Amino acid sequence: MSEQSIVPIERIDRAILLLRSQKVILDHTLAELYEVETGALNRAVQRNRSRFPDDFMIQLTEEEAEFLRCQFGISNEGRGGRRYLPYAFTEQGVAMLSSVLRSPRAVKVNIDIMRAFVKLRQLLATHVDLVRKLEDLEKKYDSQFKIVFEAIRQLMIKPEPPRKQIGFHVRERGAKYHANRRKVQ
Repeated sequence: MSEQSIVPIERIDRAILLLRSQKVILDHTLAELYEVETGALNRAVQRNRSRFPDDFMIQLTEEEAEFLRCQFGISNEGRGGRRYLPYAFTEQGVAMLSSVLRSPRAVKVNIDIMRAFVKLRQLLATHVDLVRKLEDLEKKYDSQFKIVFEAIRQLMIKPEPPRKQIGFHVRERGAKYHANRRKVQ
């Protein structure tokens, strides 16, 4: 890549969600990336509604919006201060946004987002190919390698991140604390 990305690809990767079996980015996230207000982004889309068919942009249901509020801590006050349900843009919808939002930043951010979608697609394709190759090897070799194949499968499973504990936790105090405490008494 000869050009420097203006948005870190990791930030875009985190913004891509799976909704209704499609990879999407929410309107408020895109507005942050483009450095425009969410309302301004959506007004530009509404002025050019014919460019955004249903497979480019979907409006979330109440249940989906509530789920996302719970999952990501989005403000609950009147849909985050909104009068309408959020929109989610597919890869094609994001690409179409570059023709609607004509700022130089929008064009550069769109390039970064397209690269992130391509990277995600390549990663998923690699994973599928790896699973297919492993299954072929399992068929080819007998049961003596079954343990090896099972170990490889376990390595392929992405571990769940440790959950952050909530609440008040009492920590054990060290010997130095107790020694100082005895001196005070």
